[in-house]
Amino acid sequence: MFQTLRNAFKIKDLRSKIFFTFMMLIVVRLGSQLPVPGVDRSFFSEWFAQQSGDAFNFFSAFTGGSFEQMSIFALNITPYITSSIIIQLLTIAIPKLEEMQRDGEDGRKKITAITRYVTVGLALIEATAMAIGFGRQGLIEEFNALNVITVVVALTAGSAFLMWVGERITEKGVGNGISIVLMINILSRVPSDLVSLYEDFIKGKNIAKGGLAALIILAVILLTIVLVILLNDATRKIPVQYAKKMQGRKMVGGQSTCIPLKVNTAGVIPVIFASSLMSMPSMIMTFAGVSVGSGVGGTILGMLSQNNWFSPSKPIYSIGYILYAVLIIFFAYFYTSITFNPIEVADNMKKQGGFIPGIRPGKPTQDYLNKILNSLIFIGAIGLLIVVTIPIFFNGVFGAYVSFGGTSIIIIVGVILETLKQIESQMLVRNYKGFLND
Repeated sequence: MFQTLRNAFKIKDLRSKIFFTFMMLIVVRLGSQLPVPGVDRSFFSEWFAQQSGDAFNFFSAFTGGSFEQMSIFALNITPYITSSIIIQLLTIAIPKLEEMQRDGEDGRKKITAITRYVTVGLALIEATAMAIGFGRQGLIEEFNALNVITVVVALTAGSAFLMWVGERITEKGVGNGISIVLMINILSRVPSDLVSLYEDFIKGKNIAKGGLAALIILAVILLTIVLVILLNDATRKIPVQYAKKMQGRKMVGGQSTCIPLKVNTAGVIPVIFASSLMSMPSMIMTFAGVSVGSGVGGTILGMLSQNNWFSPSKPIYSIGYILYAVLIIFFAYFYTSITFNPIEVADNMKKQGGFIPGIRPGKPTQDYLNKILNSLIFIGAIGLLIVVTIPIFFNGVFGAYVSFGGTSIIIIVGVILETLKQIESQMLVRNYKGFLND
C-alpha cells in the first residue's frame, strides 16, 4: 500500500489528484464543525445522549458526528445513499428505469441525474421534519417560520454540497467520491470509540485483565479486517476459449481468457441497504416517543436495535438478527442481478466465438453462469454476515458499544483497497502511454 502511494506521488498528475481529494476531505471535516444558524447545539447533544437504540448511532457514524453536533452537514450523504437504494429498487418495478440502466453511458447519466433530484427531495423532507419536530422541543432557539426555513435550507444545502463534493472527487480526484466521504466520516469516529473501549475494558483494571481485554479487542479488529480483505479479493475465474477463424488471409482467435467473478459480488451494498432499512423504523418509532421494552412497539424497537442482539438478558431481541441476515442475503442477490447479467454475457461470448470448455454456447452457458453466480452470491453473503456479526456479538455479550462495527470496517477496508486499485490502474495506463511515446 505504502509503495503504491510512494510511486503515485512521483507522477505529477496523480499527485495533483491525491492532493485535490485530500483538500476536499478537509472541507468535509471543516463543514462538519460549522453549526446551523439559530440552533441550540447543546439541546441536541443532550437529546442524542438519551437515545438507547443504535439507529441514531448508525446515522451518527455515517455522518461523522455531524448529526450529533447538528452542523450544516448533519444529514451528510445519507439522503444520497437512501436515494440510490430507492432508484435501484425502482429499476425492477419501472421498465423505463430498467431500460435506462441497460442503455450504456447515456442511460447511467440519466439515472445519476434522477438520483440527484431524489437526493435533494429527501434532504428537504428530512430537514423539514427535523426543523419542525425538534424545533418545537427546543432545538431552535427562537421557533418561528424564518428560523425554521433557515435550518431547512442550511441542512438541505449541506447535503447537496456533500453530494457535489463526492462527484467532484470521482471526477478530479482518486476513487469513488461518495465512498471516500463516507469512509472519512466513519474514520473520524474511530478514535473516540477506541477511547470508549479503553475506558470500559482496560482503564482501572489490573495488568492481567487489562492486557487480556486489549488483546481480545485487537484480535477482534484484526480478524475482521483480515476477513474483509479475503472476502474482497476472493474471485472465481471461469475459463473462456475463443475459436480460431479466418479474417482475410490471417487466422485469428484461439486465445484463452477468463471471466473473473468476485465472491463478494455486491461489496458492502447489502450491509448498507439492510442496516439503512432496519434503522428507518427505529428512528420513526423513537421520534414517536416509543422506548425499548414498552409494550409491543418497544419490543419491536428492541429487536431492530443491534445493541440488543446476542444479549444474554434479552434473548427475544435477537430475533431481529434473523431479519437482518435475511435482508443481507436478499440484497446480495438483488444487487448482483442488477449489475451482472448472465444472459448478456452468454450472448456476447457466442457472438465473439467464445465458449466455456465443456459447456455449449447459448442457453447452457447462461445456465452454467447462473449456477456459479448463485453459489458465489450465497458464499459472499454468508461471508459478509460473519464479518458484521463478530462485532455485534461482542457488543451484545460484553456491552462493547461503539459506533463502528463490521459494517464500518467493511466500508473502510473496501474503499481503501478499491482506491489503491484505481491508483495502480492509472499508474499502469501512464506507464503504457510512456512506453508508446518512447
